[in-house]
Amino acid sequence: MNKKKVKEYWDQRPCNIRHSPKPVGTVEYFNEVEDRRYFVEPHILQFAKFPHWKGKRVLEIGCGIGTDMIRFARTGAKVTAVEFSQKSLKIAKQRAKVFKLQNKIKFYQGDAEHLTDFVPIAPYDLVYSFGVIHHTPHPEKVIEQIRNYVRPGTVIKLMVYYRYSWRVFWILLTFGRGQFWRLNELVARHSEAQTGCPITHLYSRRQIRRLLHGYKIIEMHVDHIFPYRIADYTNYHYRKVWYFRWMPGPIFAWLKQNFGWHLLVTAEVY
Repeated sequence: MNKKKVKEYWDQRPCNIRHSPKPVGTVEYFNEVEDRRYFVEPHILQFAKFPHWKGKRVLEIGCGIGTDMIRFARTGAKVTAVEFSQKSLKIAKQRAKVFKLQNKIKFYQGDAEHLTDFVPIAPYDLVYSFGVIHHTPHPEKVIEQIRNYVRPGTVIKLMVYYRYSWRVFWILLTFGRGQFWRLNELVARHSEAQTGCPITHLYSRRQIRRLLHGYKIIEMHVDHIFPYRIADYTNYHYRKVWYFRWMPGPIFAWLKQNFGWHLLVTAEVY
């Protein structure tokens, strides 16, 4: 996989950049992006536990345009933010400046598969990466690089896409007409808001345990099913797809907990 294509893809449309129609870089824009992200993905707040990291050192791998990064910094964490996409990093830096938090964040641009080439080696209390490492050709290399930034007691929090999710089933039926042998191609192409993502890995629980060998997994669960009609959502209206609209709340909750798109993993160094 040509990493140049990966970088070009995320430079063309950084993740969540269209979460607000306001001018990019304004306070109003960043506030709306943040509100929309946590409205659609409220499980992030419980997973990241932002206030818990006050006064702690946090390494975020793949900060994107900086929504979670700002939350960590705002609650008092000392943040090191890494991002592959130059455009995303530029917006994240602007975000830090707008909220006067630039002194609490160190920024680095580069490939997380070669983290030690550009991020000074030091131990962190938390290594956090939400929806990132599954878009690099060799996620296992990122995990190996992370080992240089941990010590006993360091917590690692990762979100990767779950292989046995409703989203995968929906992609397979909607775009693949059931052609399961094209699964990797179909998921990569349709995993994100902008089609054509060069690479997207999927993980089962067993594969995550293998990827994180040598770490103690504290918690692992799945969450998040996007229930809204795309046409309405892109126009900032929240109207659910008909079958989710009529689905009882407890059934939808069960579906998320068993077939959610996000596989959320918390591990610890011991």
